[in-house]
Amino acid sequence: MTNSIRRRDFLSSIGVLVGGASAGLAFTGCGRPDPNRYTDADIALLAHQIETERLTSGRGPFGIQQFKGYRGLSELPWFELDRERTLRCVDESIPRAIDFHCHFGMSVLFKPDLDLHARTDRVRHLLDCDGLDPGCELDLDIYINGNFTEPDLKKLRKESVAQGLWGSASARTQTIPNLLAEMDATRVERAVILPIAFGFPFGDDQTETWHTAIRESGEGERFIKGASVHPDDERAVERLEDFAKAGARVIKLHPTMQAFYPDEPRLTRIYQAAERLGMIIFFHGGRAGIEPESRHPFAMPRHYEGAFANFPNLPFVIGHAGARDADAMLEIAVRYENAWLGIHGQSVTQLDRMIRRTGGERMLFGTDWPFYHLAATLAKVLIATNTDDRASVRHAILRGNAERLLAGLA
Repeated sequence: MTNSIRRRDFLSSIGVLVGGASAGLAFTGCGRPDPNRYTDADIALLAHQIETERLTSGRGPFGIQQFKGYRGLSELPWFELDRERTLRCVDESIPRAIDFHCHFGMSVLFKPDLDLHARTDRVRHLLDCDGLDPGCELDLDIYINGNFTEPDLKKLRKESVAQGLWGSASARTQTIPNLLAEMDATRVERAVILPIAFGFPFGDDQTETWHTAIRESGEGERFIKGASVHPDDERAVERLEDFAKAGARVIKLHPTMQAFYPDEPRLTRIYQAAERLGMIIFFHGGRAGIEPESRHPFAMPRHYEGAFANFPNLPFVIGHAGARDADAMLEIAVRYENAWLGIHGQSVTQLDRMIRRTGGERMLFGTDWPFYHLAATLAKVLIATNTDDRASVRHAILRGNAERLLAGLA
């Protein structure tokens, strides 16, 4: 590189890879949460939510939904294992889905070698439930992060650091051919690919890298391009204009990773640009419970409402539907017609609650691949909509709502 790298920036980048990787990815930015915007009651609420989730698992309308790994989902009537023990959705009545929440394997900072066009024997998801046979304990009636054990989280931290330094063994399997194979096996027609801008002083060109990989794959019709900018980037608006020209339709912003409140005035220029360019904002929404506690304040549901209210013509997708803050986020989302709920991570009981509250409107299927197998979220939707009166809701969640959202940008 020709331009010099400040030692402070370099050390900061290394530090956030190591210290912030408990959420599965690096955390950057120098933002500090405002103590007036996060209370002791907020802290207690998250602990209560996690404990309640554990105690009520299996006691909802669908009973116990526990399986041995992703392959164990073959016990459900919609799935089978083929001769290679690959999990497949074999019910042709299920609508071909649009997955609104996917990523590829990551290589950032020092950009360790990663061939996004390679095919491997299997995908190593970040919750690698099929690494052993039988697989890990997989409970569909808790928030999905609750399936991570302490050893899983330790491995997740190691893989996160590896993505920026020496190369990640998991990321090398999280490639375009492997995603397409899993999509074909689970009746997923298209996927929205969401990069993230970390704010590193170098090696932070994930959007450009993934756009190039999609183009070179020759499979561009299967993917809907996303993009990302960092709120601290002085060239954020210029970058968004370039990404829009390259075909990006969705902007990924991550309050906990990028250290910002969604209702901060400094985000205004990004929202204005997105509205002008006809793009969608995709937020990580709510507290997952495995990210550093110092980043929890940024993701409280009430901090998103100002964005929805001040930009009524700009569509916002709330990834994870608020994560473990789903109840509060649901109540906010139903008040704003420009707020859409990405359902990834939610339990079957919570999906049922969301359907009852919304009628299935503005709910978007999403899987957060490669953190998890696509079938983990698909199975939850199928369980929660397995009645004749919810056939139209199933179609809406799996593809109809996404088609409507994307058509609104045409």
